[in-house]
Amino acid sequence: MVYTVTFNPSLDYIVSVEDFRLGLTNRTDSEVILPGGKGLNVSIVLSNLGIENTALGFVAGFTGEEIVRRVEGMGVKSDFIRLREGISRINLKLKSIDGTEINGRGPRIGREAVGELMGRLDALGEGDVLVLAGSIPGSMPDETYRKIMERLAGRGVMTVVDATKNLLMNVLEYRPFLVKPNSHELGEIFGVELRDREEAIPYARRLRELGAVNVLVSMAGQGAVLAAGDGEVYAAAAPRGKLVNGVGAGDSMVAGFLAGWMERHEYGHAFRMGIAAGSASAFSELLATREEVTDLYRQTAGSRMEGFEDRKTYTA
Repeated sequence: MVYTVTFNPSLDYIVSVEDFRLGLTNRTDSEVILPGGKGLNVSIVLSNLGIENTALGFVAGFTGEEIVRRVEGMGVKSDFIRLREGISRINLKLKSIDGTEINGRGPRIGREAVGELMGRLDALGEGDVLVLAGSIPGSMPDETYRKIMERLAGRGVMTVVDATKNLLMNVLEYRPFLVKPNSHELGEIFGVELRDREEAIPYARRLRELGAVNVLVSMAGQGAVLAAGDGEVYAAAAPRGKLVNGVGAGDSMVAGFLAGWMERHEYGHAFRMGIAAGSASAFSELLATREEVTDLYRQTAGSRMEGFEDRKTYTA
C-alpha cells in the first residue's frame, strides 16, 4: 500500500477577479473549492493513475470534514486523525492577480495527536510506500520527519520526501528512495543559483552522495533532472503546452514517478511518467488525469546522461 502524509491539509478557495480593486467590494468571475496540501495532491494523482493509496494526516472542524469528504469523493482512501480543537485551514488563492495567496494557519497539533500518527505508521512494513510532503506546522517539532524516518528504518518501507532545506537534509542518512526538490530549493541547499538542467546535475548527485537513492529535480519550463539509483542521470525538457495552474505540478511529478516505478521498475520510464504528470497538472485547471498523462508521455523522451562523475560541466 502507498500512504501519503499531509500534516496541515486545507480547503483551497481558488478565485479569479477580472478587475480587482483594493478597498472595494469585488465579485468573482470564477471560483472552485478543492482539497489542498502536497501529500493530498500526490494521493489524488496516484488515484487518477490507478494506484490505490491512503491519505494520512490531521483534520479539524467542519473544514476538516469537508476535506475528507472531497478527498474520498475523488477515490482516495483516507485515515485522518480528527483533532478536537480548531479547524483545518482555508487558503484563498487569487489566480488572476499574479498568483496572490492568503494561506490559513491551521489547527494546533499536540503531542498526543502526533503520537497517534506515529502509532499508525508503526503498521507499515515490507513493500509499503510512504510519501512525506510539505512543511511542518509550527505546533509540531522540526525533527518530525527525521523521527518518522528513524522509526521506519530497517522495516523495508520505501520512503519519499518532498520538503525544503533542513527537513530534507535531516533525513538523507535514512536513504529515502526519492527526494524531489525543485531547482530553487536545490540551489538554496547549496547556496547557488541553478539556471538550467546542466547546472542542476552535480548538485543532484551531491544529494545522492549524502544518502538519497533517487534525486528528482523539477525545473518548471526547463523540464527536470533525475540522478537515479543506478548511477545514471536523466534529463529532459518539459513538453510543450500552456501554463494554466502551477499549483500541484511538483506533487504530480512525484506521483507520476512513483506510478511509473511501480509499473515497470525502470528509471527511464518513471522519469518520463513524472515529467508527463507534472506537466499535465500545470497545463490544466485541476490535477492530472490518466488520459492527460498518457498523452504527454508520448511526447516525452528523456535523454540519458552518464559518465560525468569527475567533471564540473555536463553535456547531453
